[in-house]
Amino acid sequence: MLIPYQQLDSNTLDNLIEAFVLREGTDYGEQEMTLAGKVSQIRQQIEAGLVVIVYSELHESVDLLTRQQWLVRVSEQNCGS
Repeated sequence: MLIPYQQLDSNTLDNLIEAFVLREGTDYGEQEMTLAGKVSQIRQQIEAGLVVIVYSELHESVDLLTRQQWLVRVSEQNCGS
């Protein structure tokens, strides 16, 4: 289930993004970015619709996925039904 970012408190959204960034260990290339910079970059991608917030009822967890990753996952679930 998609969670619209607008429904989350700003601090909650930042904490969710921060947890994602720390868990993923995302590579930002040769230039080092601060945690705040990474959080800001992901927030911008969420606001632009490039990244979505997904809640899994099965796993009772929240994750961030690119819109493309989410579309693939939905497609696979629909084909498996």
